[in-house]
Amino acid sequence: MFGFDVACSSMGKALARYLSSPVRNFRPVATTDLNALRRSLRPADVLLVEGNTRISSAIKYLTQSTWSHAAIYVGPIPEVSGEGSDPKVLVEADLVEGTWAVPLSAYAHMHTRVCRPIGLTDEDARQVVDFVVARLGHKYDLKNVIDLARYLLPEPPVPARWRRRMLALGSGEPTRAICSTLIAQAYQSIRYPILPIADAGANDAATGAKIAKRKTIWKARHYSLFAPRDFDISPYFDVVKPTLDEGFDYRHMSWSESDPANGQRPVDVEPDS
Repeated sequence: MFGFDVACSSMGKALARYLSSPVRNFRPVATTDLNALRRSLRPADVLLVEGNTRISSAIKYLTQSTWSHAAIYVGPIPEVSGEGSDPKVLVEADLVEGTWAVPLSAYAHMHTRVCRPIGLTDEDARQVVDFVVARLGHKYDLKNVIDLARYLLPEPPVPARWRRRMLALGSGEPTRAICSTLIAQAYQSIRYPILPIADAGANDAATGAKIAKRKTIWKARHYSLFAPRDFDISPYFDVVKPTLDEGFDYRHMSWSESDPANGQRPVDVEPDS
């Protein structure tokens, strides 16, 4: 049995490295200046990323979303950040490395979006940050090869209603293959909503005689079912655009002489190599 576990773990590591490697000829376009992003972020903000790896392609298909990865901003905490001009201020769950801290520059050339919880108190933000920081070093169990193998098909032939469930299949343990699981756990630990479900049974029991006094009773989804896109579509998270926060004025933009508005040939994004 020990030899079998070692073999499965080795297979899992090899598969994780393969799935985490970039897809050739795909480059997400950065839409936010790194310095503006750095100035905009607050503790407990969720940073969504359009990834460029093999597993990213599968997650984007399964969730029908641009976003395939999520990290949480914890700020310059001494035990996390390290030294130097590029501190590690994000905590994320990585397929190969497990839960670890990375610098913001790791996503300097990626398409990103900041999602900020509305009305979160400073105390609760600190609890969310403490939750993820306490889990630094946790590893994904790479013996659960079936948890990884399902991502080999970038477009699995499954009905749409089952796609979200595919993110949580496998060993039955909380999968860290999907980075949003960790963040969902952190927010649910303080009972902050992401995409809660109205509990019909509890609502019926609590209705009483006066309909005007009815109060909705909510039930949290299991954290393993959350995907990065859920923070984007959640009505309880605001979308923050750093460029607009810094006082954007289109009249101050400098345009190239090859501007299509001047009848020139349009300049496309940098071609794939």
